[in-house]
Amino acid sequence: QVQLVESGGGLVQAGGSLRLSCAASGRTLNRYTMGWFRQAPGKEREFVAAINWSGGITYYGDSVKGRFTISRDNAKNTVYLQMNSLKPEDTAVYYCAAARTTSIATKEYDYWGQGTQVTVSS
Repeated sequence: QVQLVESGGGLVQAGGSLRLSCAASGRTLNRYTMGWFRQAPGKEREFVAAINWSGGITYYGDSVKGRFTISRDNAKNTVYLQMNSLKPEDTAVYYCAAARTTSIATKEYDYWGQGTQVTVSS
């Protein structure tokens, strides 16, 4: 079993930056692909970014490419999402998740955190 806890969300002005963290406990993350997803009110959960177990391969959703960066520190059992040039449409609850396979599909992720709210004001 893997427990995931997100932190780092908050309120930021458009154009600003935030860094989300996802700390894991229960098992080490070094065998899992880690992903970030987000869900805005009234919308489906959306893929944001993913990183494979070694950190050597990353994937990004089209809406965040060039602005967000996912990284991981397996020694600290933590995954990060650096978000730059934030836009009001980035406002959502951001979730960290872990998958046994390398995937960007929501259904492939076995473990989920509780989420952290990110609000970008215009």
